Amino acid sequence: MFRARFFLVILSTLLLSFTLVPKGEVTVYLVGDSTCADKSDNAFPETGWGTPFKTFFDESVTIENRARNGRSTKSFMEEGRWDKVLETLSKGDYVFIQFGHNDEVPSKVGRYTTPEEFQTNLKKYITDTRAKKANPILLTPVTRRSFENGKLKDTHSEYAQLVRDVAAELDVPLIDMTKKSMDLLNEWGVANSQYLYHHLKAGEHPNYPNGREDNTHFNELGARKMAQLVLDGMEELDLELLDKIVVGKR
Repeated sequence: MFRARFFLVILSTLLLSFTLVPKGEVTVYLVGDSTCADKSDNAFPETGWGTPFKTFFDESVTIENRARNGRSTKSFMEEGRWDKVLETLSKGDYVFIQFGHNDEVPSKVGRYTTPEEFQTNLKKYITDTRAKKANPILLTPVTRRSFENGKLKDTHSEYAQLVRDVAAELDVPLIDMTKKSMDLLNEWGVANSQYLYHHLKAGEHPNYPNGREDNTHFNELGARKMAQLVLDGMEELDLELLDKIVVGKR
């Protein structure tokens, strides 16, 4: 009798453990800069696209948004942030890699990377990810809202192309967010595209009593639109993650 009860306890414990661990769990790590990062309450309504991106998936997907304001491929590694990702990165996980805004600006001491350094750093992110049997995805930087005589300027032309070149060389899936976001801004036009970015009039929000005119960072609507462009890119790549999307399409 005791032996039968013992085996029943063991069997029920095993069955319970199976029910507590959902099948197909995967973690998606976002590494990048302020255009993707989650924001503090006192920065609202500034929003990175990684924030609404979290809401697009079912419960089997965990989004780890490790992107941080002001980071480049160089500073993200030097601060140990990449090592922290590698500590928990597992087989089958994804790493979405989007840098460029800070890498490309020579005046940003400690963050600027030469074109050669930028590509070397991207390759390290990729090889480290693959060594963990996880999946690297490269993203070109999202566009700044910079119109001149009614024409949108490609403010990331050099560094976006560097990302494309690395993707081609190492056969890494690429989401060309520079092109996608430029297409979106051209569609919305000079005037309407401001409603995607962090623009506020004086007195409009308590966090910014003097107003704000920021053509790099997004508001909630802009972040959502950029996150949807990432999903469009995932569809084009036919990633397995698509099976885990529950909301978010236009």
